[in-house]
Amino acid sequence: MVFATTLSTVHELGYARATVERIAAAAGIAKTTIYRRWPTKGALIVDCLLDAFGPVPLEGDGRAEIIASAIRWTAGKLGEPGVGDAFAGVFSDGVSDPELREILSSRLQDPYRLALQEALGEPEHRVLFLIDVVIGTLLHRMGMTGEPMVDGDVDALVEMVLSFFR
Repeated sequence: MVFATTLSTVHELGYARATVERIAAAAGIAKTTIYRRWPTKGALIVDCLLDAFGPVPLEGDGRAEIIASAIRWTAGKLGEPGVGDAFAGVFSDGVSDPELREILSSRLQDPYRLALQEALGEPEHRVLFLIDVVIGTLLHRMGMTGEPMVDGDVDALVEMVLSFFR
């Protein structure tokens, strides 16, 4: 219930205005209840994102299909109400917060990076580049338009990324 309420509050108010106090009030619980489990808003948001994303479905018979399905899945997830806002907000906070950056890297990025490395047989630096290009592009679009990327543009992103990995 806390995760759904958190994403709903972020969707309604925006990341910056979705304080722990407002999230707790919307969930009908005390803010101390949230702080007992999550020491910061950033830690709460990372767990919300992990719950919203779940494991990446690495579908397809070959590398191109796996990459394409991962990109389309990511674009779809970031387009869900509150998810893109939460991701962009916590990512932005991480720029100036080394502890949050570590949480983002170890808890959010690493599981997906490792799954992609194994599925694609690519070294870490190439998979990190794939993640940077895809997430960076999708978040940039949301930041500039307030909307997730449309399907035609996701298709173009897939083609651009696939040309690098061929």
